[in-house]
This record gives sequence, structure tokens and C-alpha cells, in this order.
Amino acid sequence: MRRSFRFLLRPTARQAAALAACLEDHRTLYNAALEHRRTAYAKAGVSVRYGDQSAELKHIRADDPDGQGRWSFSSQQATLRRLDKAFRAFFDRVRAGRAPGFPRFKGRGRFGTVEWPKDGDGCRWDSQPGHPTVTYVRLQGVGHVRVHRHRAVKGRVKTIAVKREGSRWFVVLSCDDVPAEPLPATSAVAGIDMGVASLVTTSDGGRAANPRHQAATAGRLADAQRDLARRKRGSKRRRKAVTRVAALHAKVRRQRLDHAHKAALALVTAYDVIVHEDLRIANMTRSASGTTEAPGRNVAAKSGLNRSILDAGWGVFLTILAHKAESAGRELIAVNPAGTSRTCARCGHNARENRVTQAAFACTACGHAAHADVNAAVNILRAGLALRQAAQAA
Repeated sequence: MRRSFRFLLRPTARQAAALAACLEDHRTLYNAALEHRRTAYAKAGVSVRYGDQSAELKHIRADDPDGQGRWSFSSQQATLRRLDKAFRAFFDRVRAGRAPGFPRFKGRGRFGTVEWPKDGDGCRWDSQPGHPTVTYVRLQGVGHVRVHRHRAVKGRVKTIAVKREGSRWFVVLSCDDVPAEPLPATSAVAGIDMGVASLVTTSDGGRAANPRHQAATAGRLADAQRDLARRKRGSKRRRKAVTRVAALHAKVRRQRLDHAHKAALALVTAYDVIVHEDLRIANMTRSASGTTEAPGRNVAAKSGLNRSILDAGWGVFLTILAHKAESAGRELIAVNPAGTSRTCARCGHNARENRVTQAAFACTACGHAAHADVNAAVNILRAGLALRQAAQAA
């Protein structure tokens, strides 16, 4: 399996300045490569590829030895591949008839990661293996940076990336051949229904709470954003206000991740087979405002629902659940959620009127009453087991 390990860096003041300079030079390289592609096509109708720009790196580094020449050649190639990937995604969206989203220039706050595609090429993980207590990562042009390694790294380190979040620096290791850690079999199965009142409701009535981290921080975040809006662009006070807003968002993100990890671990520990809805979260949280000619209805209510769904972090939770299930040797099944919330789990009657309220379910055909989320989770489990049986029969 491939897994990522993320650790906090503890750079000295000089190393932090070097990391910031490395990030800025890679951002400049990305923007220059994007401008090169745009100009070549606009002036001469020529499409510039990754290979063309990679071949010019040697001359760029020779002309700027104290700037671009300081950093790893392979990390600069990774930045050019990042741009090439953005263009390929752009053309894929054009062919699919979706909103194109042409690649944009990266501002100072929109380029936060530098990647080294191979351990040992411009970087080295655990660069001082003889040290008894501290782990270091060596980065070309920066030096040996201390790492707060809070857990063991498993597998073979393949790529190394450095990421800046606010005033903090992190190193992210992508590792191959990470061994699985199967858990003891429980012979239990469960369907799970994702919700806003509760993050997860299982088919046997268990629930994982939804802490609503962003809602709890909404007041402080609103104050920080209001303060930011009043600051003059380019001023030191504005930079401090930006840092404060970013720190609040980062805290909410960490809280959401922590809760998702704990909830997912509880599920994979308790059940051998877990069935969940195959949700299209981007479609579910699309704005209802409509257009000037055809304005939407209940826009404020839909906006509040969208905010609650995103605050719950369904996508993050399902991603973490998939990784933990794979590592633990559990089976994860995704089913179409259509009709699961208004179909009776006892008689199969499907009607909108069955869903009395957000929490109450009462079948109009057989009179079966249950919590709406538990009823939906039972339907999800049955659909998943049917898919599993059909796959085994095939």
C-alpha cells in the first residue's frame, strides 16, 4: 500500500528563511512557465510541453546561480510537472463539457508546497541516522532540518514534500510498500448513513457525533475576517490579520481531521463489512441562487445546509475510512443513495410522505416507525449486501 506520513518541521530562523526563499523561487518558476505557455500560443500558436520547459531548466539555473540554481533540479522539474498536470486537467474538463478553469498564476498565498520526487535526489529523509533521539531531513539549499517525528515511518520513502501552513512548516512523506495491519475478525456488518445532526448513524443504531467545529469558531472567524477587510493592502497589519484568519481555518481543519480519524477507527474496529452511500458532495453543496433571469428559491436555507454539510466533512471522513479499511483488511462497499432515506426498511414502500421530519420516519403503508437515519442505514446495508452477493456470484 502507499501511505503518507506528515510531520512538523522545527527549522532554525536561517532555515525558515531558506525554506521561504525556496518556496518563492518555485512559485516564480511556476508563473514564468505558465506565462511562457500562454505567450507562445497567443503569439505563434505553438503549444509548449513539459519536455520543452524541462530542457530549458539547465540554462535558467546557469543564468541565475544564486537564485534558481540553489535548489534541486528534480524539485524544479516536479514544479513544471505540476503545471503540466494543471493543463492536462484543463483540457480534460474542456473535452468533458465542464467549466474549463484555465490554470492561474499563483499569488504569494496560493503556492505552499515544494516536492522532491525521489528520496536521495536533492533531499534525504533521516539524514543523520546515527543520532540517538532526533530525526532530520536534508534539503538541498536549506540543510539538515529537525523533524518532530511523532510516529514510526513504515514502508519505503518515495517522495518528500515540504508544505507551509501559516507560520508552520511540515514535511510529507509518500511511502510505498507500507504493510497492512489487519484487525481481528468480528463477523459484524453495518450500513452507515451520513448526516448533519450526527456525522454517522449505523444500521444497528450507533451514532458518531458531529462536533460542528466551524460553527463553533464562526464568531471568532467573522471577527478576524472583518478585521482583515479593514486593513490596507500591503500593510504589516493586513499580513498579521491574514495570518490570524489562516490560523483559525487551520485549527478547524485539524479538529475535523482528528474527529474523522477517531470515528473511522471505531467503525473499522467494530465491523468487518461497512456499506456507505456513494455521495456526490460537490453536487449536493451546489448553490441554489440561480441566475438573474431564473432566481432560485430558499437560497438562504440551502446556503445554511451547504455550510453544515461542508462543516461535517463527509468527503474527508469517507477518504480516511477507505484508507483505514484497506489497512485493517475490512471490506468497504459504496451504494447508490437514491431512495434510501424514504424507503421503508420493513416493507419496501417508497414515498416522500414516509419521511415525516428530519429525524422521524413513519411508513404510510405498513405503519413502521423508526429514526429516519437508522432506517436509511438499514436500507444502505441491504443494498450493499445485495451488491456483494451479486459480485461473489459473478
